[in-house]
Amino acid sequence: MDSNILSLVPEPETPGATTGIGMVCPFDMALDRELWRWMPWSVSLYFTRTPMPSSSVVDVDMVSALGEHSQIREAVRSVLGVRPAAVGYACASGSFVHGLAGAAALSDCMRDAGAPAAITTSEALLRALDVLDLGRIAVATPYVASLTDLLCDFLAEAGRTVVSQAGLGYDHDIWTIPYSATADLIRASDSPDADAIFVSCTNLPTYDILSTLEAELGKPVLSANQVTAWATLQEAGVVDHAAEPCAVQSLFGRVA
Repeated sequence: MDSNILSLVPEPETPGATTGIGMVCPFDMALDRELWRWMPWSVSLYFTRTPMPSSSVVDVDMVSALGEHSQIREAVRSVLGVRPAAVGYACASGSFVHGLAGAAALSDCMRDAGAPAAITTSEALLRALDVLDLGRIAVATPYVASLTDLLCDFLAEAGRTVVSQAGLGYDHDIWTIPYSATADLIRASDSPDADAIFVSCTNLPTYDILSTLEAELGKPVLSANQVTAWATLQEAGVVDHAAEPCAVQSLFGRVA
């Protein structure tokens, strides 16, 4: 094989000599590839999913079921064989639906199941807001109103002020929402009083529009998958993102 070709591939010399991160996802997660886009070459993701519930309608009852601890423990154990450095619970609504205590309990559950380190999407959001010193938040979601309201309650419980919100009212197939609709949603959610905008749902594609909307609106635009990727990398000890394409986004562009 041509050695020049090998020199172009930024892989470790030993295949498999990477940092691993486990991702516990909802049964209907369709955006594995998007989470990969925030990962450096030195990181591998190991995905696992919760079981299919009796109803796939995205409402309060369904997302509550996504955090059932026995299922989370089983999902975590399914990736332990490849020794991940950390495990993330990649679901915003499933981790904010029961408030701060519910999010913390999910991380405790993952660690109890054997994860060396663990964090949920909603905890990742709060960490990102802390690091960027953001307190007044505009909320954009694809959800029905009852779920959007619970996200706002979660942020208020954590000491943040939700100054504005907008939602699309979807209760299924959220991963099919086009970028154009999400961009309009983000613009509609914004307020002059907001320090930043949070775009919820790990099943809502956002990667390619975040930096463009940050430039347009003049403030950080954070998304559920973005904060999940960033915080799980931190938990795994991977903190230098300067050379990554995602460094143009406010969260990944800051000095860790």
